Amino acid sequence: MDAATLPPISDLYRQHRRRALAIARKILGDADEAEDVVQDVFSRLYSKHAHFDGRAATTTWLHRILVNSSINSLRSKRRRGKLETSPGESPTPDEQLMNDERHEQFMYALRQLSAQHQQILTLRELRGYSYPEIARMLGLPEGTVKSALNRGRTRLHQLLRQRA
Repeated sequence: MDAATLPPISDLYRQHRRRALAIARKILGDADEAEDVVQDVFSRLYSKHAHFDGRAATTTWLHRILVNSSINSLRSKRRRGKLETSPGESPTPDEQLMNDERHEQFMYALRQLSAQHQQILTLRELRGYSYPEIARMLGLPEGTVKSALNRGRTRLHQLLRQRA
């Protein structure tokens, strides 16, 4: 199947909008942000006539794009510093500088990992999803999620030690 046999984007949108919103909401934890991501995904699919190679079902292909876009949005939001912080005293300028430096080192190391390891680590460590939830979101066996998480953590620790 190629892009020419892909159903019209308007049909995909009508058929999959509700499920797409649920997935994005689950990953992002924010209904407004989820709506933005879903709109962006379908808009990009429409404007760029996304490449669909037919190796997977249309729903699997759409799910992958949606999960990746949601995770990218989460990363972007984190980089902008808009994630909620715990209540309490504001850090001193020196503490903030150390926190920023640690965050940059972590993000640098995370970007060095494979896309799958980045996704799984983000969903587990930053969003707190369970193994079964991650497996379902990414369409992977639970055992694959566990082993990929372990390998990703190991590699992340190695990279952070190298940069320290």
